[in-house]
Amino acid sequence: MENWKKLPDRIYRYRDSSVRTLEALVSDHLHYAAPNTFNDPLESRPSLEIDLDNSLLKKIYKTLVEKRISEEMRAAEKKMSAEFPDAIDHDEHSRRIDASSLIAALEYRAEYSDYDFEEYERHLLQSNIEEELLRQYEKGIVCFAQRDDCPLMWSHYGDQHRGICIGYSIPARARGEIHKVDYSSGRLIQASKVDAMLDEDQVAQREVDEAVLLRKAENWNYEQEWRLIGRQGLQNSLLELEEVIFGLKCTAATKFIVMQALSKRKRSAKFFEMREKSGVFDLSKNPLNYDHEMFTHFPVRYLSKLEAFASVKLPRSKRSKQ
Repeated sequence: MENWKKLPDRIYRYRDSSVRTLEALVSDHLHYAAPNTFNDPLESRPSLEIDLDNSLLKKIYKTLVEKRISEEMRAAEKKMSAEFPDAIDHDEHSRRIDASSLIAALEYRAEYSDYDFEEYERHLLQSNIEEELLRQYEKGIVCFAQRDDCPLMWSHYGDQHRGICIGYSIPARARGEIHKVDYSSGRLIQASKVDAMLDEDQVAQREVDEAVLLRKAENWNYEQEWRLIGRQGLQNSLLELEEVIFGLKCTAATKFIVMQALSKRKRSAKFFEMREKSGVFDLSKNPLNYDHEMFTHFPVRYLSKLEAFASVKLPRSKRSKQ
């Protein structure tokens, strides 16, 4: 079954009510964060399952290094002046020498260690391949939840209920870009899968991608997470903003500011606020409109109160008899 047929109608992004959040809302941007900034340090750090001999592990490591160096040189080439074409040719030629030098250094460390040569070499290859895999995947991730009423999500990502939850629909253009997180597969990825990926096996490529970018520990499954993956930093949103939900402790002023900021949006959004359900640990989602009584006195000008009483002459107090 195609992935888009499994997609939920809405996905939700829990945020604080900071200026950065408001800027992203009014600009229709999403921030693709680096995985190393996430809460779980084990996330996006796959472990290599060694199912190949050392000679093939060296081939994988060498290919990964050459691929990385080539990509780094292509990025540098854009910044280099057209006056130095020979330098670019030289760098392209030397990438194989650089990769071979790293292999030689690794073999030297294994040979002159106090451990069994083959086992220690395998250990070094494993850790270096894992490191290179991470360097190949310097991508950004935007995280979404499938629920808008999860108390844990409001506490952990919604600034302890003081923030907001932004609801998005998934238009046709983005259906192939949104991916569900897997909480059941662990961190292992077979070395043979990496080898097949480097030989341009698309199935293997997808499996390695998922191992690096879409796996989390089972303890996190309450998040019911979906992800967009792309270039790190602020990017234009592929999704359609549909609703903004305010947390239990979100201030009236914050609600007013957000609603005013989005009031002239070409495609309008709906607004809601969370309320507690009596007697249970559940939340209730309720519509919120501009004409709500909490907004009748906004915006406030403090000096107006002083001016209103400026012309009022207070009676003099009677002097007490001496």
